[in-house]
Amino acid sequence: MTPGPASRIDPELATAISRLEADGRLPLWRADVADARRNYRELAMIRRGDAAAVGSVHDDVVPGQDADVAVRVYEPVGEQHAITVVWLHGGGWVLGDLDTADGAARRVCTHLGATVVSVDYRLAPEHPHPAPVTDAHTALRWAATLRPSDRLVVGGDSAGAGLAAGAALLARDWGPRLDAQLLLYPGLDPTMSSPSITENADGPFLTRADLDWFWGHYVPGPGLREDPALAPLRAAAEPGGLDGVAPAVVATAELDPLRDEGRAYADALEAAGVAVRRPEGAGLVHGYFGLAAASAAAAAEGDRALDALGALLGA
Repeated sequence: MTPGPASRIDPELATAISRLEADGRLPLWRADVADARRNYRELAMIRRGDAAAVGSVHDDVVPGQDADVAVRVYEPVGEQHAITVVWLHGGGWVLGDLDTADGAARRVCTHLGATVVSVDYRLAPEHPHPAPVTDAHTALRWAATLRPSDRLVVGGDSAGAGLAAGAALLARDWGPRLDAQLLLYPGLDPTMSSPSITENADGPFLTRADLDWFWGHYVPGPGLREDPALAPLRAAAEPGGLDGVAPAVVATAELDPLRDEGRAYADALEAAGVAVRRPEGAGLVHGYFGLAAASAAAAAEGDRALDALGALLGA
């Protein structure tokens, strides 16, 4: 008999998730969007742990074609490695903000010695696709002018990783030139048809019910689901659809409903001749990058993904 997810999960993560469930923090979806946002914000503060020290932080506003985009810029302490990372937070395109992303942005900044531009993109359902990916691309173009000699990276976790993949496709076609993309357990397929969606439908942490709720708010009409910037796996199905896309780190987690779409995207990138690093977190769940304070295994896997990006950049 194949062991179930509960028997394979990292024990520290299992304990942390059980505590979140007991406290009513999970599931992520709620009948009311405002309630879900409030819960996610509180959850992010619980998961954060001690904030990594950075050299400086300041907020800015990027002029956009149809909306301005708020960003938060982090600079590292000491030596900088000529890397700028545009960071797109997770939260199912419905939840999250600059504060919920603060811990992740600080970690990327300190681990890589990079400038990090964290993006407060517009959220669904008030602003469904394509507003979030448009904001991501707007911020990416602005970040390219901050330190023009830096290697430029777009990255994110979960929904933010899906936006990063979409923004990388837009950057290939319209600029700016990208050096890499960092995709941590990305959401890439609104059809939710991969086997891991069924295998890990009940989580832990992220469930199919959560995904149904997120996609339903982000893409209210079926016609939009054909857009490669929304569903990068659609681009993979088209001849030449991924040619010339920036090299990628595609990190997945064994017990994540999104695991197989991440693996499929990494396969498609490799088939298109794109350099790919693909760390796979055994015994880990969706969202592990934000659970480092609760699990040594999650912390180590997050470091491994960042190290893979550094290696990809030659840093």
